[in-house]
Amino acid sequence: MAPTYTAPVPLSSDITPRERPRFARFRLARSADGRCRARVALQWEQRGRFVGEAEALGAASGELRCAAQACLNALAQGVPGITFDILGVKAIRAFDANVVLVSLAIRGSPSAPRLVGSCLAGENLGRAAALAVLQATNRMITRSEGERG
Repeated sequence: MAPTYTAPVPLSSDITPRERPRFARFRLARSADGRCRARVALQWEQRGRFVGEAEALGAASGELRCAAQACLNALAQGVPGITFDILGVKAIRAFDANVVLVSLAIRGSPSAPRLVGSCLAGENLGRAAALAVLQATNRMITRSEGERG
């Protein structure tokens, strides 16, 4: 059985949580040489817009990972001090719908649990991979610095 991890939560009421980023824009381009390039824009009300980009092989699994990494690259700009690694990205068929799942680890924190996110995909699997990253990281990135302790 895997060990559990609970982040300490201070009792002080003067800690304000970070705002949640909004998914502003997604673009996935495929090139003739078999590669793909993803671009994700995240918008924070107070901090502004941050754009992350990534490039990978254009196979289906490469496109999902590329989209997820582009979202993580945008998050890294907007939320300095916490970095995530992609453990896996997968599109599955469940309940007559396409669903994208992502599994992430917090870099430098081996005792922290894996973060898992999902998103109903429709036909745009790349966009769903980026949204699944946001769903997986939502609680972690909206905590204040003190709450992550």
